[in-house]
Amino acid sequence: MSEARSNPLFPLFLKLEGRQVLVVGGGPVAAAKVGALLESGALVTVVSPELHPALIDFAKAGKIFTARRCYLASDLLGVWLVVAAAPPEVNQSVAAAAGSLRLFVLAVDDTSAASAYGAGTFRRGEITIAVSTNGRAPALAGLLREGLEAALPEDLGTWSEVAARERTAWQAERVPMPERRPRLLAALNRLYEERATGAKVRP
Repeated sequence: MSEARSNPLFPLFLKLEGRQVLVVGGGPVAAAKVGALLESGALVTVVSPELHPALIDFAKAGKIFTARRCYLASDLLGVWLVVAAAPPEVNQSVAAAAGSLRLFVLAVDDTSAASAYGAGTFRRGEITIAVSTNGRAPALAGLLREGLEAALPEDLGTWSEVAARERTAWQAERVPMPERRPRLLAALNRLYEERATGAKVRP
């Protein structure tokens, strides 16, 4: 019998700057997640009896708050997102309490406790590329991310700058949405033509 398929995920990028995020667990996986959360500007609290050296360094630098103890349900109060990177039984407890508060839980390598999944990601400039496998194959998501990172141009960030500039002009000119994508393609083509010839290409 074939495995039942779950509904597809709803892709979403979260604005966590200045918002409280709880990380339950203090191992190397938790440390990696904390590093990514700090890049997003999140205010991170880590709860764990033991802390990875990287987490201790973050705490000493004043970048995170820590509580060196076991997780309590009250730790969930006031947070926007929970990362469960503890043993499975702890993750399950976190998921149950978070669910009652309508909080999403990113449970590392534990789909039964997760209501949100991480993704294989990379950034170039203002562009973020993320790949998900519905939580079923994180290693595959990582391989796909590496392939995309190798295949996409190094100046991808410049594409974002061109697109933002063009969008401002389109809004001023009230260019209809269906016309914008071909115009953007033409603008990106001009970018490479100008680089190749060294001369300004007329729009």
